[in-house]
Amino acid sequence: MKRLKWPEMWFGFVVGTGLCLPAPKLMAQSGKTARQMVDAMLLQEKTAELHRNEYMYLSQERSDRTGGHLWTERVVETSVGKMRMLIAEDGQPLSSERATAERARIQGIVEHPEAFTKSSVALKNDEQHAKEMLDLLPKAFLFENARHEGEFVRIDFHPNPDYVTQSLEERVLHRMTGSLLVDPHGMRLRGIEGRLPEDVNIGFGLVATIKSGSNFGTTRELVYGTEWKTQTLDTDINGRAIFFKMIGKKEHAVHSDFKLLQELTVAEAATMLEK
Repeated sequence: MKRLKWPEMWFGFVVGTGLCLPAPKLMAQSGKTARQMVDAMLLQEKTAELHRNEYMYLSQERSDRTGGHLWTERVVETSVGKMRMLIAEDGQPLSSERATAERARIQGIVEHPEAFTKSSVALKNDEQHAKEMLDLLPKAFLFENARHEGEFVRIDFHPNPDYVTQSLEERVLHRMTGSLLVDPHGMRLRGIEGRLPEDVNIGFGLVATIKSGSNFGTTRELVYGTEWKTQTLDTDINGRAIFFKMIGKKEHAVHSDFKLLQELTVAEAATMLEK
């Protein structure tokens, strides 16, 4: 069974206006100020997405994709997608045989870039769907309780009862409560976390049930100029479908050591991965 995509879209939302309210006014005002800050942040995020640079970074991930192992990968971003090279598993360097196989896999991408491009296009389609979720946020949720948390501002969100969901994905997302962490100086998203307070039944539970307590969280860091990149990502989604297998998505990832790159071809990216 293909796993549900909606949590990925929500994380994909975490992509990297000038409104910055003085602290006393921010703390004194009500949910209207919280909504103003969210609107300004979303506008700035959409603008920043149009001028996004490419980076190389180190990723440590334990997830369904890694089979529950801790993978350390070198990642290079290109205009057609991310290229990854596995360099360690569970804290241990790869065996010579596995390292050779990994280099051969990368070389295969260089020799047949059309396959990599095709898979990257599919990923970009998911990312495009994620961007559409940016539009969902101000429509489907209400925002309140803006308060300082260190140098950032935390804003709580909960479902807007007046919003009518348009899809099964929206139905699940719309039931979440959580909070945003906003940088009030550049009005950029520092982090987001959400949780299902109760089970979500699809088709009266006959199609699927997403379990209460399912949650996600992500944080970002300022890496260059005004550009923010994902630093940590945590997902714990649980559920069951009567006619299908278990629904599940568990992931913990940490990204570090970001290095700004010029635009690279697939072949140039492969060379960077080998360094």
